[in-house]
Amino acid sequence: MEKNSYEKEYEEYVIEVSNLTKDYGGFKLENVSFRVPVGCICGFIGQNGAGKTTTIQAMLDVIKKDSGEIKIFGQDVVDHPELKEDIGVVYDEMGFHEFMTPKQISTMMKHIYKNWQEEEFFSLLKKLSLPANKKCGTFSRGMRMKLQIAVAMSHKAKLLIMDEPTSGLDPIVRSEILSLFQEYVLEEENSIMLSSHITSDLEKIADMIVFINGGKIILSGEKDELLEEHGILKCKKSDVEKIASKDIISSTKSVFGVDILVNNRKECEKKYPGIPMDKASLDDIMVFYVNRKQ
Repeated sequence: MEKNSYEKEYEEYVIEVSNLTKDYGGFKLENVSFRVPVGCICGFIGQNGAGKTTTIQAMLDVIKKDSGEIKIFGQDVVDHPELKEDIGVVYDEMGFHEFMTPKQISTMMKHIYKNWQEEEFFSLLKKLSLPANKKCGTFSRGMRMKLQIAVAMSHKAKLLIMDEPTSGLDPIVRSEILSLFQEYVLEEENSIMLSSHITSDLEKIADMIVFINGGKIILSGEKDELLEEHGILKCKKSDVEKIASKDIISSTKSVFGVDILVNNRKECEKKYPGIPMDKASLDDIMVFYVNRKQ
């Protein structure tokens, strides 16, 4: 049977954002565009105030965009609010009343989500070492975040959208949560968009990266390709004048000379054979791009 256009789009991209604009006066999302393939973990990176949360809120129709187009599962969430049934959302702050227990939250969720999976929820609570009958107001930050994630993953959501879910958590809890995300996308139809400024977490689990700064998309693509393309030339001060300006993304002075970020690493290794080249981490890439001269 010939598949319709919606099915074809859904097979390819779970999120499509085109020319999204939102102007607050003091801050503006400007023509933000990116696409997230089905079945991947997308890391959404940028410093605080770069526009990550505003973008996510616009995607979920929490705030009204000024212009642009946002499609999730091939459709506009504004015109199809029922799509939110298939989206699990996790924010930086817990959205439940502190007097409620996880067991009471489960009872409430039955009336919110048609596909609420109580058995799955309690299984996740056990897996994440969360008590079912303790008031969540007494939970630590890590426990609160794990509770939100358990709720998001217990109504058969095909897409998780999360805003800084690992921020402020200790490495043990973060590792536990990241493993849970990797298990989730083993189901090929499941996808994750994960906003974070902890780039080391994203280096471990992300398939693709979208980098926003000052309300504009700076980079978007497969994580491994971005890491492969970028490198840091470790120049002596006398070497700097040898580097063509078109090869320089940004530079910073170090104790031993000047570090220069390039986005054509293999080409530069051939062009400047006498100058050491280090691989760039996501953290390096973000810092160098943010600090480059406009």
